[in-house]
Amino acid sequence: MLDLYAHRDPALAVALRSGLATEKMATRDGMADDTKKLRGGMDQPAGMRQAAAGAARLLAAPEGPRVAALAFDGFDTHQNEGAAQGALATRLMGLDGAFEEFEKGLGEGWKDTIVVAVTEFGRTARVNGTNGTDHGTGTVAFLAGGALAGGRVIADWPGLGQERLYQGRDLFPTADLRAILKGILADQLGATRAALTEKIFPDSAAVAPMSGLVA
Repeated sequence: MLDLYAHRDPALAVALRSGLATEKMATRDGMADDTKKLRGGMDQPAGMRQAAAGAARLLAAPEGPRVAALAFDGFDTHQNEGAAQGALATRLMGLDGAFEEFEKGLGEGWKDTIVVAVTEFGRTARVNGTNGTDHGTGTVAFLAGGALAGGRVIADWPGLGQERLYQGRDLFPTADLRAILKGILADQLGATRAALTEKIFPDSAAVAPMSGLVA
């Protein structure tokens, strides 16, 4: 397969070779067994912690990748969202635990790391008829890591008054997530403005990278 792609699609050949190397690393470090024994799934705190711990092991390896992505489930809380004891609190507990596992697992590498937690959409400002919230617009991004200029809330809070809601139902968005990601990719990984606006986020020239996120 590698020979085939090397002649027909060199870029895909590089990605395939990298993926196979990562799989070998995971098997060597026992991650394959961890995946089979995943505790609670990717929508429960134990499973989220375990997935983050496995990713941290790969990232911490000298020959490991520089970037990793995880997808956690269960945040689409249309029903019984709850508060301190609800479904949302459970998932946020798992996310908090995942941050902790990254910090522990990366060790010295944590000082050079930024973890970004984003979601594809927000939730409505009001509770629905089944004690949950429906798909909304404005949301929040959580950033953590030793390379982060943290300890802040960066926001232009729009308020929850009826007249301040987006389309009368959602938290009004005041920042573009692409600006946050562009700022980190530029300052942390050295991505050029051209790459950010043409390849990573096509047709996004109007969205400027957010500065000052990296320490």
